[in-house]
Formats: sequence, C-alpha cells, structure tokens
Amino acid sequence: MVMINFTPIILKNNYSREDVHSIFSPDTQFTPQAGTWGLHGIIKIPSREDDFVFFVTYGQSQGDHDFDEGITDDGVLSWQSQPRQGFDNAVIQTLINHNETTNNIYLFLREEKKGDYQYLGRLKYLTHDKDREKPVYFQWQILDLDEGSYTEVQQIDSSEEDQSIGTIEKVDQMPDSKIVGISKDNFRTKKSPDYALKESKNRKLGQIGEELVLKYEKDKLISYGKKDLAEKIVHTSKVEGDGAGYDIKSFNKDGSIKYIEVKATRGNINTDFYMSPRELRFAELNKDSFCLYRVFDLKKKTNNGKFFIFNGDINNSFNKIPTGFRLSKK
Repeated sequence: MVMINFTPIILKNNYSREDVHSIFSPDTQFTPQAGTWGLHGIIKIPSREDDFVFFVTYGQSQGDHDFDEGITDDGVLSWQSQPRQGFDNAVIQTLINHNETTNNIYLFLREEKKGDYQYLGRLKYLTHDKDREKPVYFQWQILDLDEGSYTEVQQIDSSEEDQSIGTIEKVDQMPDSKIVGISKDNFRTKKSPDYALKESKNRKLGQIGEELVLKYEKDKLISYGKKDLAEKIVHTSKVEGDGAGYDIKSFNKDGSIKYIEVKATRGNINTDFYMSPRELRFAELNKDSFCLYRVFDLKKKTNNGKFFIFNGDINNSFNKIPTGFRLSKK
C-alpha cells in the first residue's frame, strides 16, 4: 500500500526526492537511486499536462559534459537539458513553449550531490540559446521570490548608476510574438531576467524612463520649430501623481494633443510590463490620442537605452494576462 502525503510544498523548505515524489505522484512507487523520481532531473508530473519538476544539483557532469548552472541576484536560472536532448526533442519543444500562466515548472535545487533539495518556486521561460543543443541551454525566471527579495533586488545602487539623464534611441520594430531564442554570444553575455513584476513597483526606474521620454519629446518639437509647444509639455505623473492614467501630455507637430504612457525596463524588447486598470481604461477610451512609449535595454550606469512607440488600440497588439483579482462581498 502506498502512503499518500498531503503536505504542501513550501517555498525555501528542504525536500528529498522521495518527499517530492509523495507530493506530486503519491499513487506510484518510489525507488531510491532508480527510476524517474529517483534519478531524473526533468520529470513530467503524471496526469498534469505539461507540468514538470526540475531537480538541479550544481557541479554535476554526465559523460563528457560538465553542467554549468547558476542563479543571478535577479532570480534568473541558467539551466541545461540532458546532453542527449536537441531541439527536435518533444520535451524540449514543450519547455521552449512553456506558458507559466497555464502550466507549472517546480524548481528544486541543491548545491552538493548529497543531501536534500531546496524548493525555490515556479519558473517562467525567458529564452534559450538557438545555436547550441545536446544539451539545450535555457534561461528561466524564478517567479516565486518573496516580496522582500524583490525589494532588495530592485533597489538602485547610486554608486553604480549615473544619476544624470541619458539618451534613448528610437527603433521601428515591435516585440516579437514568436519564440525564436537568441544567439550564443548574446545568451552567454546577456542574462536578462523578466523584470515585469519587480519593475512594476520600481518608481525610480519609471521616473528615469519618463525623464528620457520627456527630453525626447521636447527636443523633437524644438527641431520642428515648435518651441512654444515644447514649453507646454506637462509631466503629468510628476504634477498630479499616478492617478491620471498617463505620464506625459505632449503634442504632435500639428499641435494636437497626445497622451503618453511610459513603461521602462532594463530587460529586452520582449519583456512584459504591467498596466494598472486605470491606465488600461484610459488607453482604451483615448486610443486616437494615446501613445505607449516602451523604453528597454536601459543601462544602469549610463541611463542610455532604446524605445519603440505604439499608437492606437492597445488591445489589438498586446495580450492582457490577469494576474490577480480584488474581491468585495456581494
């Protein structure tokens, strides 16, 4: 008879492989050092479509391959598949197309070969190295960092960051809706976490993005010979706070008003971002005059970056993913 353990997993608690097995697959037999749950690093959870458990041990090797895995301060896991797995592998394709809003990958990690694993939370796919396979190199964002960890990560160290306003370069491209991976060199040198959640709470970063866009708008109108319009630009979020539903009131060349919402990130062009219900509602009601300025690749030391502009109906080009609900009694 198999004993069923109903104990839930708790963030940062330690678990043996048998403990994890008893949580996710209690109706099957566990054999130490053998079988799927006793040996494997990637385990598909039975009766759960595209849900997985990752067991990661630092410093492991398999055959001629030495695994080089680690986690950044921002909670980005660099992780490698099994050496025999290439891009045509069904599991690899499932992982590349992983959707954290509908499926879960649970990370259990230990630093040494012997001993229990620590549960670090669920994972979100960030990218993979499109130039290397067998194994395939992935980067994942740990989603379940607690609030304290986010607060510590998002603090800006003034000793490393130039406090002056930098410059931003406009690009014509929009985010890529396809999952294509990135090149080997970029994968090795650029570890871009999913900044969306912590940056939604990072007022300082938002202010830097707004100042960059404000300067861009003023310089552009002056270059058109419209200095009078440049002087009328209002940094609304600074004057009125965040309740207006947009950040900057600026002008087109013909003098018509445009309302600008700025979303800034140190991540790449495909990094998700948050909008408040009021911001989203304002964008929907004012789609003929609403502009979204997405500032990305913002460098910490120089405050230089890039940006693209989106005009029109935001619902036609962006997916809205519910992240929570506020309940009131009926």
